[in-house]
Parts: sequence; structure tokens; C-alpha cells
Amino acid sequence: MKQTLSLSLAALAMAPALASPDVATLLKAADRYRGGGDALQVETQVNTFQRDGTADKERRYTVFVQPGRKSLVLMRSPAEAGQKVLMLGDDFWLLLPGSQRPVRITPSQKLLGDASTGDIATLSWADDYAGQLAAEGRCPAPDDKKPCLQLALNATRKGVSYQRITLWIGKARHEPVAADLYVQSDKLAKQARFVMDQPASVTAAPTQVSEMVLRDQLSNHKETRVRYLSRANRQVPETWLNPMFLAKNPALE
Repeated sequence: MKQTLSLSLAALAMAPALASPDVATLLKAADRYRGGGDALQVETQVNTFQRDGTADKERRYTVFVQPGRKSLVLMRSPAEAGQKVLMLGDDFWLLLPGSQRPVRITPSQKLLGDASTGDIATLSWADDYAGQLAAEGRCPAPDDKKPCLQLALNATRKGVSYQRITLWIGKARHEPVAADLYVQSDKLAKQARFVMDQPASVTAAPTQVSEMVLRDQLSNHKETRVRYLSRANRQVPETWLNPMFLAKNPALE
């Protein structure tokens, strides 16, 4: 009897560990809603809004997300025409029209409003963060009727915009819902909310993030909306991922 009781207690002690979801798997599932492939062309629109909700500025970007932590951003709006941002691992370059010298920048440098280079150029948490399941409960408002998993994430490499993230994902489908984004000083820099697409059928589940809403928490408290207008599989030529080639060849398409 004692042996049976001991085995039962041991099984109960092991149950939470066995039932606890693997964070790396959860992040890969959440990433699929943001990207959907290893080599992508993502047409992106960024809008900024004043604190009172008044529309401020709008910019367009073509983002090529490539395997191996490589991304190329082409700026499409007249105010930024010809500018490019290249990301190779932890290294970021800004390429300006008329200049043959790529300029080193950081992933936290702004493109528009509170959307940083890293916000636009990277779509993977699984590659850049590790962490643990912190809690189970309700999602933050306005999605507080939905059950969520709360993940506590820490950066695994230096070339990321945020050193720490508190991420909420849906408990059932693991779609991203909201995130608190902390910079290296451990200050809360931004709060993000992820808007899912609207399926054609009322019974169908959302398939991807259609918009990321960023709210500044450090200074101006403005709102920036990053809309993903389209996604398509696209492998770019390897030469496009060379900063010196880009500096000497301003027209790619």
C-alpha cells in the first residue's frame, strides 16, 4: 500500500512538469501568425497618431525577411525614397541614396513614430528569445475575455530592440495577443497589441496578424500602427544582402 501511495504521489509531482508547454514551441507557433515562412516579402504600412487620436504620418515599406536572421527594408514613401535598411544578424546598416558608404545603426533606431528598425525588419521571437511560462489567466484588455498564457522572455543575443518581453498568447491557438517591451535599462518602452485578420467564414479561425499597434510608454505616449498589407514567399538574390553591393546599386527592382 505504501509503495502504491508513493508511486501515486510521485506521479502527481511530475504531472505539472509534463503538462507545462515548451516555450520554444509556443514561440514558433506565435511566429507563424506574424510571418508564415522563412523567406518572405511583406508589404508594410506604418501610421502614427497623436495622443488625441489625430492621424499624423504614413509610410510604406517593402520588407524582405530571409533565413539566417537576414532582412532588407526598402523605403517606398516619397519622403524616404531610395533609403534601405539591411539587417545581417546583429548588424544593421542604413543606405542613403547618393552615398556609397553604408551607415551603421542600431535595431532600436526609429523608422517612423515608435516603430523601430527591429520592429519592422524582424518577425521571429523563437530565434531571439528564451524564457518560461509565467502565468495562465485572462489576456490584457481589450481581449480580457480570452484565456491567455503569459510568457516571460529574455533576449538570447545582443542585436535585438528589446532585452526583455512579457508576451501574452492565446491559450487555445497560441496566437500573439499583447506584449510589454523592455529596453536594456529594463524600462518599459512600448506596449504592443496584435490584431488578427478577419476570416471569410464566421466559423474559421484567424490565420495571421494583420496589424501591430505600438503605444509609447517612455515619452510621447503616441500610437503607431504597423499594418501588414500582404505577405508572399520571396527569396532575394544573395547580392541584395551585401551592404557594399546595395550602396553601389541603388535600384534593385
